[in-house]
Amino acid sequence: MLLRPKNRRKQSEPRWRMPDVDWRRLGVAAAVVVSLAVLALAVEALLDQPIERVAVLGQFKRVSPMAVEEAVQERVRDTGLVAVQLDAVRRAVEQIPWVASAQIARRWPRALEITVTEQLAAARWGANGLLNTRGELFVSEARHIPSELPQLAGPEGSEQLVAKRYFAVQGRLVEAGTRITAMRLDQRGAWEFDLDSGITVRLGRRQVDDRFERFAATALRLIVQRATDISYVDMRYTNGFAVGWRDGERRVASGSISQDDNPDG
Repeated sequence: MLLRPKNRRKQSEPRWRMPDVDWRRLGVAAAVVVSLAVLALAVEALLDQPIERVAVLGQFKRVSPMAVEEAVQERVRDTGLVAVQLDAVRRAVEQIPWVASAQIARRWPRALEITVTEQLAAARWGANGLLNTRGELFVSEARHIPSELPQLAGPEGSEQLVAKRYFAVQGRLVEAGTRITAMRLDQRGAWEFDLDSGITVRLGRRQVDDRFERFAATALRLIVQRATDISYVDMRYTNGFAVGWRDGERRVASGSISQDDNPDG
């Protein structure tokens, strides 16, 4: 018996057809887009007027408003109020010595407004440097240094480290009736600071925070009471401290000096 193959109806494959396009509506939409773009360019051209005035605002003690205006004029010459790069203007102003930050704003139709915040000097650094409240060296060769600022010193690049420790302890000492006039970090990593009474406090290289806490809890009271008689306080002892008197005598309150901090060790 012969089996005849079944007739299979071939399904017609769908043919791709271009979708119907409403060319009229598409043309109208394109015309609207072009019109808006032309309008935007026209408005920008209308607003992008030459900058004719620079207003400098702020409380000035160290910064010259004239220097700010000159720095801005160099960046806005031959440009309009819309095209001017505000970030570039801000960076130029912040390069001026004693400028901490600057805010730039457009003032229509032809002016820029510059609001300047001056640096606040918190400490001296080295011979002629100045640190701000964040411990940043913002002037390396200051012409005028306020005499009341403490003198901080340390290896190159340690400005923020030294300033951080100074800020951390100064408040507590002021509450106790004294203050730091100088703080130093030497190349070996040893710390010491001077008080307004002329007394030097040696903290050494190890357990510096613990030694300061021990100083504040024990030796500070003696310093306040006998400041005129004391030359230095050495906290580089395991359980106590040593006092150097101005008459040349040296007394150890208790404990033994750490060999790691012994200058002769």
